Amino acid sequence: MSRTFAYCRVSTTDQTTENQAQEIRASGFHLEPQRIIEETVSGSVPANERKGFKKLLERMEASDILVVTKLDRLGRNAMDVRSTVDKLSSLGIKVHCLALGGVDLTSPAGKMTMGVIAAVAEFERDLLVERTQSGLARAKSEGKTLGRPQKASTEQVLALKAQGLSQSQVAEKLNISVSTTKRLWNKT
Repeated sequence: MSRTFAYCRVSTTDQTTENQAQEIRASGFHLEPQRIIEETVSGSVPANERKGFKKLLERMEASDILVVTKLDRLGRNAMDVRSTVDKLSSLGIKVHCLALGGVDLTSPAGKMTMGVIAAVAEFERDLLVERTQSGLARAKSEGKTLGRPQKASTEQVLALKAQGLSQSQVAEKLNISVSTTKRLWNKT
């Protein structure tokens, strides 16, 4: 007999997972309280690195069902979501996503949906990279300085070096790290 689990995740402590559990119950899934896994962790953290998700995997068995309200509860990265769904599928666990009409993501229709989502995510990522590269090239052609602003110049470090200060003294005086001081120290 299959058991139903819910994975409810929020990103910050000022958010609550209550609405997610209610939405899953309202869609017809029966949830035992001990089968609701709730956690507060960023979606950018891969699912296999989250404490709550690891606990979920320890409890689930083949033929169980995992329900999430939205795909981004599993992760923000399409590749991570895809590998998570593939891992669950290999364990014989079905994954339902309410936002996608409750489709089982491990079924043929669900796999097709995941393929489309992954393709769109890859397309969006490629567009973002293209726009970023274009913006950087434009800024460079306009003579703008790229990257973080420097806290200290090579000239400042070399002037203090010429006064006989040690690297750690220069770092302290300019309020920069010793590694930055060393990098600038050797530029003569």
